[in-house]
Amino acid sequence: MSMSAGKGKITIRDVAAEAGVSTATVDRVVNGRAGVKARTQKRVSEVARRLGYIDGPQAAGAQDPRNTFDFVLPAGTNTFMELLAQALASGDPAMPGIGTRVHRIEGFRPDVLARELAEIGRRSDGVGVVAIDHPFVRETIRDLSSSGVPVVTLVSDIAAVDRLAYVGIDNRAAGRLAGFLMGRFLGPGKAQVGLLAGSLQYRGHQEREMGFRHALAEEFAELEVVAVREDQDDTEHAYRESGALLRDYPALRGIYNVGAGNRGLARALEESRRAGEVVAIGHELTPFTRRFLVAGVLDAIIDQNPQAEALAAIRTLAHRAAGLPPGRPVPFIPYFRENLPQD
Repeated sequence: MSMSAGKGKITIRDVAAEAGVSTATVDRVVNGRAGVKARTQKRVSEVARRLGYIDGPQAAGAQDPRNTFDFVLPAGTNTFMELLAQALASGDPAMPGIGTRVHRIEGFRPDVLARELAEIGRRSDGVGVVAIDHPFVRETIRDLSSSGVPVVTLVSDIAAVDRLAYVGIDNRAAGRLAGFLMGRFLGPGKAQVGLLAGSLQYRGHQEREMGFRHALAEEFAELEVVAVREDQDDTEHAYRESGALLRDYPALRGIYNVGAGNRGLARALEESRRAGEVVAIGHELTPFTRRFLVAGVLDAIIDQNPQAEALAAIRTLAHRAAGLPPGRPVPFIPYFRENLPQD
């Protein structure tokens, strides 16, 4: 960046007066710092170039980000994670001074995850991670936080670590909603239901299961959870575990999929010819789950918007860099065939 404050005796105060902003705002824009609206960034940049305070197009820090944040997500066939990764990689248009890098790694190996997380954190201004709740991972997050690298947990929280914030939905409340919907869909009387989970090492999956069970115990006591199967959030694994549930419990009337793998669940339901007979509730509205809702293979989806979650994570870390408090929790929305969004 070529600063030309002495050029024609133009100063930062001149730019601020011409643009109608404070000198602090001008300083943020020309140095690529976060916390300035896109419209204001554009106006200040144009004024600064026109007056000769800076040369070239770099005023908003687009070519030289002041902060770079890294996001560590599990690899695999999880469509929601792919959408979240795309949203994180796109960054925040309102914060061109923030750079983002996305890393997809093995998420169910705590030793691998902890090692990669430590390495990534050494060269990062802030880290967001979707991580299993394991001692290896907890200690790595503690080490990063104590070394001054802020860490946010994404989608699933981790207990007893000095992380900056949790960015995601209230998973226990989401599980309770799934339990309420299951009870209302099935109606009065005894019935067997099964659960699929990516991994109960994810605190978020534990919380969803807990909320689901509590909702049934409180309002639908005749519904019995007969099995919980883990599928590593993998489509083929989910297909095998769903098929096993349907074979092992021929009277099964409901399945709640706590994590990913909805394509595998749908395939098992269709092949068993029990789609529409077994109430199926899952998470995350994707092109696949949208199609399954329309076809009646799935009955309800509890969604957390990946674009909104990505922006919340980036802004939480940026707020920390700017000395501001974290943002608000991410909402979740239940979708049925009748209320699918049009865009």
